[in-house]
Amino acid sequence: MAHDVSLAARALMRAFIRVGLVSLALSVMAFGPGIANGTRGQERSAHRKTPVILDTDIGDDIDDTWALALLLKSPELDLKLVVTDFGNTVYRAKIVARMLEIAGRDDVSVGIGIKTADSSGAQSPWVKDYDLSRYPGKVYEDGVKALIDTIMSSPEQVTLICIGPVPNIGAALDREPGIARRARFVGMHGSVRRGYGGKKAPEPEYNVKTDPAACRRALTASWGVTITPLDTCSLVSLNGEKYRAVRDCKDPLVRALMDNYRIWCGKNPERAEKASSTLFDTVAVYLAISEELLVMESIGLRVTDDGRTVEDPGGKQISCALDWKNLPAFEDFLVQRLTLGRS
Repeated sequence: MAHDVSLAARALMRAFIRVGLVSLALSVMAFGPGIANGTRGQERSAHRKTPVILDTDIGDDIDDTWALALLLKSPELDLKLVVTDFGNTVYRAKIVARMLEIAGRDDVSVGIGIKTADSSGAQSPWVKDYDLSRYPGKVYEDGVKALIDTIMSSPEQVTLICIGPVPNIGAALDREPGIARRARFVGMHGSVRRGYGGKKAPEPEYNVKTDPAACRRALTASWGVTITPLDTCSLVSLNGEKYRAVRDCKDPLVRALMDNYRIWCGKNPERAEKASSTLFDTVAVYLAISEELLVMESIGLRVTDDGRTVEDPGGKQISCALDWKNLPAFEDFLVQRLTLGRS
């Protein structure tokens, strides 16, 4: 009997070793050799997920929809709440809710942020018949309060991923300054040394110039701030085989993403068959997981009234992704995450 138990124990140990090796291989594929060598302190194990809130102006540029899909496909991140920000936040909430429902993630709450306009965006045909009341999860009319409550009630520090203008965040900080002690800010904001598409001069970036005061409030709060400015995020797109792997993927969430992209392309439908648009916001999601593929610098920044993010030694020190170590590897990461397990 003792011999049989010993054999069973050894078999179980071999199974654990195999599982461990598979997990290690997946980590190396996603992040490069740094994790396997123990050189990264930023990444968290798959067993200890980072609680996350997404603040988004989804429904204008399609990159927010890509970012949401990537976030939902990232096992390191525990998405608690998505809050829609700027413009017609009800329209935006419908897109979020339908995407979450398709992904089977109605455990994620949806918050309707501060509404600043009534007009909808290019993805409105995708949600024209969608009623928010049908969403099986929670929908909060006061998205700013939901954001505050989620942060303040979390036993762990929350990562706030912001991928649009941030009036919600400015309002949340005004209502409850204490959130800055219990969260960190990761955003797609600014232009430090390069502009759109790698231009050699910085320029006002949309998420900042749309509401400079709110952005200044968010970037100068007492929480830790990490951003991907145009210097890095404006260089990301998928082409060729990499894009086709996503375009042809049968995963329901990715198919919903592609449906939205085709609608968004409007009068230029062939674009959706050939390549992605610029995927700015996906880099912010990646920064919530890892910094392995980016060159990070801590620099003082100041937000001007015309929406520029200017280097200033007297400004708050912000961790900025200012260059790529390996952009093709990030593209591979994006494709692997979106298509993992589906053909």
